[in-house]
Amino acid sequence: MRVELSSTAEKQLAKIPGHIVRKFALWVDLVSVEGLAAARAVPGFRDHGLKGEWQGYRAIRLSAAYRAIYQERQAGEIHLVYVEEVNKHDY
Repeated sequence: MRVELSSTAEKQLAKIPGHIVRKFALWVDLVSVEGLAAARAVPGFRDHGLKGEWQGYRAIRLSAAYRAIYQERQAGEIHLVYVEEVNKHDY
């Protein structure tokens, strides 16, 4: 499975702490090699669907403060995960 980042997500990753970037890279590697189902099975990421304006998207927890928001997409035969944002979550 392929993982693509929006330009917003790329800019956000350049500004966040290194340990968060490393955890996100671990998730990307897991999705790329093992698939999204395997990544969702890891309890530490707390993968969950979103509501409201983000309905149709999912989020993973990278730390108590940071999360990544993504959406599964189908582009012809290619199944991919498109990461919209990696940001500090407002609680």
